[in-house]
Amino acid sequence: MTMAAISPAEARRLVAEGAVLIDVRDADEHARERIDGATNLPLDRIDALPRSAAPVIFHCRSGMRTEANAGRLAAAADGAPCFLLAGGIEAWRASGLPTRVDRRQPLEIMRQVQLIAGGLVLLGVVLGFLVHPGFFALSGFVGAGLMMAGATGWCGMAVLLRTMPWNRRAQAA
Repeated sequence: MTMAAISPAEARRLVAEGAVLIDVRDADEHARERIDGATNLPLDRIDALPRSAAPVIFHCRSGMRTEANAGRLAAAADGAPCFLLAGGIEAWRASGLPTRVDRRQPLEIMRQVQLIAGGLVLLGVVLGFLVHPGFFALSGFVGAGLMMAGATGWCGMAVLLRTMPWNRRAQAA
């Protein structure tokens, strides 16, 4: 099933009229920045969406996750009118509509993975040239891990990062 994509202004109007706004991003993303009134229900738990006759508007960061999962989201809405926020929270913010940002929250897990993986690859290359060629293996190991994460959808580094003390606040939020 295809769902209609609506503008941020239209979404705001519908929410003011009683529509339910569902943020399908992970809890760490929602804790860092969110639209007031949005309920966080990550895609992996979308089947727990409470049944309602009120229209449902789904949003993610850029609109790509909601578009890619439109059929699943429509099924979770169980017949209620449902829409996608075109462009996600980025479009909402670009339209001048307010978001609640909590800079005390840690960066999103995937951004942390990108920073650490990139740093380890760079470190492996620098140490490989300056110290010993065996350090190039570090870059190869990280690259293989990223390829495995892309192929399987499971990222060991993300799992490890979620257990770090600075990320526990986002899990509790």
